[in-house]
Amino acid sequence: MSPSSTAVVILAAGHGTRMKSATPKVLHEIGGRSMLAHVMATAARFAPKRLAVVIGDQAPEVGDAARRIRPDVAVAVQAPPRGTGDAVRQALPALDGFSGVVLVLYADTPLLTEATLRALASAASGAAGAALGFRPEVPGAYGRLKTAGVDLLGIVEAKDASPDELAIPLCNAGAMAVDADVLRTYVPRLSDNNAKREFYLTDIVGLARADGGRFAVAEADEAEVMGVNSRVELAEAERVFQRRRRREAMENGATLIDPDTVYFSADTEIGADVVIEPHVYFGPKTRIAGGVRICAFSHVEGASAETGSVIGPFARLRPGAELKAKARVGNFVEVKKAVIGEGAKVNHLTYIGDADIGARANIGAGTITCNYDGFSKHRTEIGPDAFIGSNSALVAPVRIGRGAYVGSGSVITKPVEDGALAVARGRQAEIKGWADKFRAANSGKKAHD
Repeated sequence: MSPSSTAVVILAAGHGTRMKSATPKVLHEIGGRSMLAHVMATAARFAPKRLAVVIGDQAPEVGDAARRIRPDVAVAVQAPPRGTGDAVRQALPALDGFSGVVLVLYADTPLLTEATLRALASAASGAAGAALGFRPEVPGAYGRLKTAGVDLLGIVEAKDASPDELAIPLCNAGAMAVDADVLRTYVPRLSDNNAKREFYLTDIVGLARADGGRFAVAEADEAEVMGVNSRVELAEAERVFQRRRRREAMENGATLIDPDTVYFSADTEIGADVVIEPHVYFGPKTRIAGGVRICAFSHVEGASAETGSVIGPFARLRPGAELKAKARVGNFVEVKKAVIGEGAKVNHLTYIGDADIGARANIGAGTITCNYDGFSKHRTEIGPDAFIGSNSALVAPVRIGRGAYVGSGSVITKPVEDGALAVARGRQAEIKGWADKFRAANSGKKAHD
């Protein structure tokens, strides 16, 4: 099946009451990305000619989220919820004029892989369609797939199944690949004559077979087809996602010293020969080039680090932080919207925000770029080879020149020229004998708890 012959319909109309949340279920996140976005990202790998998302009228923000991801998505509304067949019926106008295979996916099943969906689409090739099945340890309330060899005879919902049908180990995962003409022919003919009084998309299997059509089956691993309907299941899906991403990072050449303590976002990029120590968190939009070391208990989000740089331990890189090659950001350092130049060092107890730090500059412990005046943010520029003494406050906007020195404890409010020394602190004074006299005068007055 060529990508040009594919359309995708994503069902996202469920109310998700078990989540007990004001946020629509499918907008809850796994790996920093909503479940809907996960499914749309997988669908995008097929370069679908048509993409439709079916939402409920109670959650218009789901449609808004889909449009932000792909502006040309068709958003259909199902109101009231009347089953999967009725949901697909609402999406049929978006398929007008389309000829090919339609992948029907679920926005609350975010872990399906491209490989599995390609296998599903391949199984549908030359047939009316195919359904995705899996073999859970406890079949429970899952629908059962009735098969004969490689052919799918029908799908029966658990509530409508006989004891013999409930004994079938192959269960319905939900996703289907169906010829567009088959959908257009049989979805309007679906009936709600069942225990739940809903229109089941799965009933098109029996309708098509009655007219001589053939359906096939593809199988997936149970963890991959996990549906998320509660916070407990959301946490389990996160666990599966993280395990998958950790393995992927290691297979691509990264070293994770204690993998179970490292957390990735869906879009985290990790190069080869990166070493990640325990208890490191990567937020969205993070890119780590090869040969970087990230020390324990660091938080990196919306940031980038080039080859040879070192982060942490106990460092926080916020959005817009950029570490050039061989830069160092050390313990208890926070960097936001700032460029740390090649070979520059910010090693201890420092805040660098809205700044450009030149190559090989050294920023002493306790330094702060004072970037906010209560209304606006301002930048600090520190030239190459500059040296900023400990416990300095650089009041932006301000520029420290190439090779300049700032004396420890200074509050710098004016530009410092290249190669200059700036000292901005009170002159030290000493009064001989003052401490002895003070103690003598107050020796009987010391408070006791």
